[in-house]
Amino acid sequence: MSMNDAPGSVRLHIGFFGCRNAGKSSLVNALTSQQMSVVSEVPGTTTDPVTKPMEILPAGPVVITDTPGFDDEGDLGDLRVERTRDILRRTDLAVLVVDLTTGLRETDRRLLSMFREHEIPCIVAWNKSDLADRDEQSGLLQGTGGEDVPSQVFVSAQTGENIVKLREMIGQAAGRHKEKGELPLAGDLISPLDRVILVIPIDESAPKGRLILPQQQVLRDLLDHGAQVLCVRDSELDSVMRSSSERPSLVITDSQAFAHVAKVVPEDIPMTSFSILMARYKGVLAQQLRGVRAVDSIQDNDRILIAEGCTHHRQCGDIGTVKLPKWIREYTGRDPVFETSSGLSFPKDLERYKVVIHCGSCMLNEREVRSRNEAAASLGIPVTNYGMVIAQVHGILPRALRPVPEAAGILKT
Repeated sequence: MSMNDAPGSVRLHIGFFGCRNAGKSSLVNALTSQQMSVVSEVPGTTTDPVTKPMEILPAGPVVITDTPGFDDEGDLGDLRVERTRDILRRTDLAVLVVDLTTGLRETDRRLLSMFREHEIPCIVAWNKSDLADRDEQSGLLQGTGGEDVPSQVFVSAQTGENIVKLREMIGQAAGRHKEKGELPLAGDLISPLDRVILVIPIDESAPKGRLILPQQQVLRDLLDHGAQVLCVRDSELDSVMRSSSERPSLVITDSQAFAHVAKVVPEDIPMTSFSILMARYKGVLAQQLRGVRAVDSIQDNDRILIAEGCTHHRQCGDIGTVKLPKWIREYTGRDPVFETSSGLSFPKDLERYKVVIHCGSCMLNEREVRSRNEAAASLGIPVTNYGMVIAQVHGILPRALRPVPEAAGILKT
């Protein structure tokens, strides 16, 4: 996969924030060497977030988002500000663009406070440096909160001053982001030359001509760790298990095939699902594993949110809208009310729900996933995911978690 093909979930998300007419769009255009955003002298020209995936060296593949002015006013302005707040949920690095000619405003200070609250690294870009002398620039630095803003730079979208430096600062921030290290996916569960079977159903909901992202990621991760990987359809799994003399060290399946795979694969062979591994990879395994307990207490008319991070055409056998509700009703003997959300839309009124059941979140970056889980946790709403619920309703959850070393300690708490 080239950098241009990298999905948004694995890109560094960089958001440009600030007041109207601070020059955010002009600065984004200068930084990317593209006319990504429309610019004019009229405050509030950017009315909606403008997002574009691209490559910025040395940062590599990133997603740049130019946001509306956070000081926008009126009913429409309030909506635009709310859209900007939504962008914060998935921002890995914030660039606060401040107009040097006006200095730091109360809105800028509010944004800095929000970055600190959400633990988002921040660069302050003092724009329009061509309109202020050095003494003025030096004096303005004192108003940013000192140690709260570790990175600051004077730039001019008009003249290009320090645009390269800003790009380098973004690259350095990206490097620090990568140094934190990714959470493990599957490679640490096996040894080199271990045989791993990936069970990949090919039905009406499978995309034509390609594998879905978690299957791609797990396959690549296993190959990177030296595994021998065999990909099979669920319909051929029984034949493969009976005909092969070499026992697999691990079987990873699409969650919707859990019941069938559990019957075919001997009990002593470790087995889990892509979505359980994704919860681990996104850093929400513990919370989602505790959340699955809520399924046992579902009552009639309880509202259940089934959330997906991607948007796709619903098929007649769709897992989120058809299979999961059916399995939950059969397991609980109750008739709850199911609601759905997809893509980047996620309800704010989570207190309405008994439990949130989320997909594996392969299309969402880690910060967005954590934000959703934290929003539910702040209201005391349990969150779990597809794979855990499907394993629970089919009576195989302990077995599905056995290959994941962290799960044993979580189940005891």
